[in-house]
Amino acid sequence: MDKPSVIVTYRTDEAERSLVEERLGRLARLGFLKDHPREERASLLARAQIAIAWFPQREFPEESFSQLGGLRLLQLVSAGVDHLPFARLPAGLRIAANVGAYAEPMAEHVLAMILGAYKNLCPRHAALAMGSFEQHLPNRMLKGRSCGILGYGGIGRATARLLKPFGVRVLAVNSTGRGDGMADFCGTLGDLQRVLGESDIVVIALPLTRGNVGLIGQRELSLMKEDGLLVNVARGEIVDQGALYAHLVAHPTFTAAIDAWWVEPQRHGRFELEHPFFDLPNVLGSPHNSGIVPGALLDGLRLAVENVERFLRGEEPRGVVRREEYLDPESRKDG
Repeated sequence: MDKPSVIVTYRTDEAERSLVEERLGRLARLGFLKDHPREERASLLARAQIAIAWFPQREFPEESFSQLGGLRLLQLVSAGVDHLPFARLPAGLRIAANVGAYAEPMAEHVLAMILGAYKNLCPRHAALAMGSFEQHLPNRMLKGRSCGILGYGGIGRATARLLKPFGVRVLAVNSTGRGDGMADFCGTLGDLQRVLGESDIVVIALPLTRGNVGLIGQRELSLMKEDGLLVNVARGEIVDQGALYAHLVAHPTFTAAIDAWWVEPQRHGRFELEHPFFDLPNVLGSPHNSGIVPGALLDGLRLAVENVERFLRGEEPRGVVRREEYLDPESRKDG
């Protein structure tokens, strides 16, 4: 019986290529799309049963989208899937997100943003640089605080593990309402009002699904504490941009720490804001690099390859996407 064909559609480095060959070489016929001339790539994809990809809309030849009928599994190396052109992919194709692949570095980034905001590190540094030594100004401790984690999957659980030693109470929200013994409370989005009201800190780690677009708006922000902290490492569109800016202006003791923005170069080709967030002293930002640490991309590919192995053994792959939950990016406005 012929081995199934597995094709990697993005450009890999030597370590990534070696990993794929070592783990999948005995189980499948391997191909690397970028090894072949552009005119051959569509036919290679047409013969593949499994594709390992980052951005299919960029990596797949335009003409190949109508020839993917033999593809059984699209395994993403990215954890998120909201960028996929769902309408152009075969209806029966199984799509697997690389769930939890970058959870640990992202959780560490969340902790850094929380501590940076609670200790006022950036404003105090700027004041020192201007010659102002404001030793009398207090900062805050995490001990005894409550953190609501919206999206208690890989990132959320990794965040909880880092916060608990600081004496933080964790209130978690996920799709099932089931926790892991780390969270002090675990509910669903039906418990959102309670979690927002009780939390000193709210961390957004949700996927960008149809139901989560604009989830945090004026009403939800008003439920949070006056000196609350909102941390977003998920997708900008989960938060209403105008509502957040207005809330930050009206509540100067409220802080937003943002790693995921509404219009970003990777997804939209540019970085753009509708409001001047960086004019505000109660905003801490990073350029959506929470998961970018040395070795992270290779570790992420390793998890993706393990999922392909699982599928090739006839087991259920992890992270299979319910595509009806997602908006096609072509139907969404840029922000």
